[in-house]
Amino acid sequence: MKKYISDEKNGLDYTLVNGVYLPNLVSTETHYEIGIWGMRYYDYIKEHHPAFCTSLMVQCKLNMHLHEVDVRANEMYDTLITQLAEKQGVTEQLKADNQMLWVQKMTNIANQAREIVYNKVIYAR
Repeated sequence: MKKYISDEKNGLDYTLVNGVYLPNLVSTETHYEIGIWGMRYYDYIKEHHPAFCTSLMVQCKLNMHLHEVDVRANEMYDTLITQLAEKQGVTEQLKADNQMLWVQKMTNIANQAREIVYNKVIYAR
């Protein structure tokens, strides 16, 4: 038996391993940088939607999908921080006048934004 063969019908190459021809599969997935939101989303789908997670892995689309979720979540988080700060009147003048109050308000805003991103992006499958 030949060590390597090619199938003209499907265009795949095969290698003989222990008497069985296995296809030479190469991942075509691009490796994107995954941030904290993408990692949190991965933990969520791995635990709560394992079939979906496995499907993305098999299709070599997991990294790309996590990257897209990460980008979307980051954009939403940044936008929410800006909008909530404007709505609640948190300005640079407040920061100059009363730093502790500014920190308290910005921490509250960050927590609100984080919770919204979790509910709208991370846990919304």
